[in-house]
Amino acid sequence: MKTKDKYSRIAKIFDKIEEKMPMNGIKKEAVGMLTGKILEIGIGSGACLKYYKKDSDLTGIDFSIGMLNLAKEKSINLDLKNIKLLEMDIENMSFKNEDFDSIFSSCVFCTIPNPKKGINEVYRVLKVGGKAVFIEHMKSKYFLINIVLAFFNIFTKLILGTSLLRETEKTIKEAGFSKVSSKNIMFGDVIKLIIAEK
Repeated sequence: MKTKDKYSRIAKIFDKIEEKMPMNGIKKEAVGMLTGKILEIGIGSGACLKYYKKDSDLTGIDFSIGMLNLAKEKSINLDLKNIKLLEMDIENMSFKNEDFDSIFSSCVFCTIPNPKKGINEVYRVLKVGGKAVFIEHMKSKYFLINIVLAFFNIFTKLILGTSLLRETEKTIKEAGFSKVSSKNIMFGDVIKLIIAEK
């Protein structure tokens, strides 16, 4: 089964779990950094929609139609005035170059097949002077933590196609952004908030 179909199949369960995850505060902070024409990639079931202003110029994309259907329901309930939700592959976005002022992702680049290609697409569609904000989990610099991650990685790869051992911050830094800064959020240096400026 393809990864996108796995997420569609468990969309409602995943949504309930995500709502209870202890990262709501950092997600709200991240969304608060976004301005202008905004793109949220891997919007999933729309867990972060509640943090946007009602008049935000927002486009959300995801490869899972099951997840997008939940996001559409939330956008209606939240009365978001200017939102577009599209089924789209992050690695091959159909947007024109430098189309967005701000881009946001939350735990996306652990799952897509080619994270480098996905990050390069983020860079391409972001305007010069724009900001990309990432909440991502990744491989630690600490050996013992990575042993634990490697164990759980066996199951996350099998069930969701998600890797716990990617070096996402390094990939972002290699994409050509003019400035990249980060701060640790949870589990030492495993989950980070990364801000990249073009």
